[in-house]
Amino acid sequence: MSALPCSLAIIIPALDAAAYLPATLAALRAEANGAAIILVDGASGDATRALAEAGGARVWLAGRGRGRQLAAGVGAARAEFLLLLHADTTLAPGWSEEVARFMTAPEAHARAGYFRFTLDSEARAARWLAGLVAWRARVLGLPYGDQGLLVAAEFLAERGGVPLLPLMEDVALSRRIGRARLVAFETRAITSAVRWRRDGWLRRSARNLLCLGLYHLGLPPWLIARLYG
Repeated sequence: MSALPCSLAIIIPALDAAAYLPATLAALRAEANGAAIILVDGASGDATRALAEAGGARVWLAGRGRGRQLAAGVGAARAEFLLLLHADTTLAPGWSEEVARFMTAPEAHARAGYFRFTLDSEARAARWLAGLVAWRARVLGLPYGDQGLLVAAEFLAERGGVPLLPLMEDVALSRRIGRARLVAFETRAITSAVRWRRDGWLRRSARNLLCLGLYHLGLPPWLIARLYG
């Protein structure tokens, strides 16, 4: 497999992600073709850092909070393009081909791309939720972090960088970019359904929707993070 046409850094914020990280890193290593993988750890109490190093990632430490961790990773990266990705999200085979097409497009430095949300579950609720997420991303212009985000480093800086929020940083960043500049990829981003299985499909989805509504009403993100758990 040939190298990616532009320099790419993959940035993963993580906290106690040992259960998910090996699969995430394996999917990246299979097609990374020289891309840097930077894991930013928020003081995990498990084997996250050791697994990241064993999986070929560079490990950085930052204060807890996805926005802060992502911003630290962006600051550490030296690449033309950045892929922001959650630790419990595995990209389906072929992701690098779609990423390469995006990075070589004439308008790539003024847009951002995101993957197709999928849960690792055969439950009917999982398919329903994936459809709802696709609608939210396409119509409202609000892809979440578990869909990944591919963006040129220069364009991200022009838009103010990653918001330093403990939660809802993905929503804030999508709003900074703007719906017209967001591109939907066909490649699946397969996210662990463990939180939905644990909390209940309806209850977890309702909590996520409540957090989004409270954010738009102006509730401080640190308070929303406590509700989110």
